Amino acid sequence: MDARRLTAMANQIGAFFRAQGEAAAVAGVEDHLRRFWDPRMRREIVAHLNAGGEGLTPAVRAAVARLAFGSGGMK
Repeated sequence: MDARRLTAMANQIGAFFRAQGEAAAVAGVEDHLRRFWDPRMRREIVAHLNAGGEGLTPAVRAAVARLAFGSGGMK
């Protein structure tokens, strides 16, 4: 899937959680990506972050980093 599309989708998820505050938004986005995105999509958004993460909002950027490196690593 195109990195721009994944970025837009992840940022929409982030916008949904934004009203809960930064920490809750990061956790909510990470949880959503783990539960509802297939492994290929998760790998691609992590690769996009590793390539600079252009377009990712700060909360989504943090959530994707946690997806890759925190909470037990990539699954």
